[in-house]
Amino acid sequence: MEDNKRLEKERRKREKEEARLWEKEEKARLKEEKRQLKEARKKEKEQALNELQELPEVEEGQGEALYCGPEVEECVLVEEGSSDGAIVAQEGAVESPGEDMAAISPGTDLTEDDTAGDKIAMEEEEEEEGAEEELPPEEEKKRWLSRLRTGLSKSRMNFVAPLSKAMASRRFDDVFWEEVEDILVGADVGMEMTTIVVERVKERMAREKVKDPDALLALFREVLADALDVGDRELRYAPEGPSVFMVVGVNGTGKTTTIAKLAYLLRRDGTRVLLAAGDTFRAAGIEQLETWGERVGVHTVKHRHGADAAAVVHDAVESALARGVDVVIADTAGRLHTKANLMEELKKIKRVAERNATVTETLLVIDATTGQNGLIQARQFKGAVEVTGVVLTKLDGTAKGGIVVAIVHDLGIPIKFIGVGEKMDDLHAFDPQEFSAALFS
Repeated sequence: MEDNKRLEKERRKREKEEARLWEKEEKARLKEEKRQLKEARKKEKEQALNELQELPEVEEGQGEALYCGPEVEECVLVEEGSSDGAIVAQEGAVESPGEDMAAISPGTDLTEDDTAGDKIAMEEEEEEEGAEEELPPEEEKKRWLSRLRTGLSKSRMNFVAPLSKAMASRRFDDVFWEEVEDILVGADVGMEMTTIVVERVKERMAREKVKDPDALLALFREVLADALDVGDRELRYAPEGPSVFMVVGVNGTGKTTTIAKLAYLLRRDGTRVLLAAGDTFRAAGIEQLETWGERVGVHTVKHRHGADAAAVVHDAVESALARGVDVVIADTAGRLHTKANLMEELKKIKRVAERNATVTETLLVIDATTGQNGLIQARQFKGAVEVTGVVLTKLDGTAKGGIVVAIVHDLGIPIKFIGVGEKMDDLHAFDPQEFSAALFS
């Protein structure tokens, strides 16, 4: 009797000690994650500042602006460098109403009679920004797959390598499957999706009588690819008039550079693009987007700092209608996703834009390095606006690529683009089969 009491007492003591150690480790883990997130945000700000400082000067003829103030009947051309702010009439310019001053800063001319305006104005800047020369589709795909494999190397080491090691024992017992679950959860796949993936692999393993580790690894690759194949990943366009792509997300996720890369991709395919500097809240946000527009070769509609973001998008849509532009990509503020006023602002932007156009895409930019925090952000934005697709950036900077699976499963929203680098052509349409193959390669 005394022995039983003593054993029970020791057991409780041991459990308390284990709980205390677990709590201590959990606090340390959370503290480390916060530190890494803080460093990532700091790095993002420094990177954005460096990019602005390192950009080449705008070529002659690209630094013009159109003034569309209420006191002029038609948009007029502002002479660059004029000391008295003289305004010269722009023949054929079209009025774009708005409460605040709007300016369109061209990268290359988008007028119908100028064929040079349909080309990307980056030929002289390729070496500086690392843009690759155009290759045949097959060669370009091979190069992309190589970059994708390289970009996923951290995730592969954290996910596939331990998975392969666990399979090498060839003892597919309960202990093995528990280890597999730990690996998946550690890669940020999420507990619920981990259970689903393991069950699907077990079912196929039994049905197909798989006993070889390589064959089992191939099963995991196929199951993950199937899990990622959700929804329509193609960009949607309006049948008539300009399509509006709203780009949302918190500050520091790479939203502005993603807009520039998306504009670059669209222009390469012959789509006429206009940018709307709707992030009027963040300091230097307007200037950063304008500079990227000049770099890519597209116009940017802007108002003054602190102006109504919906008014900016309104003027951008009006300008797109007048110029025959295909797509307006609207930047938006990225204050803390918990702020209700930000979500109301996003709703207002969409309402105003849809007076004269169609918002066909609301793309949510998520920084892959934030892991589960990115998933929390996604839930908040999805609850406020109709998110149609996710753009996942900085996959090359995280060892937890499983967040891709967690986002798709939790939100039921397709990932439309992924980024694995800082070059202009490092944004690519997401393909589940390509991603899974690169991860397991």
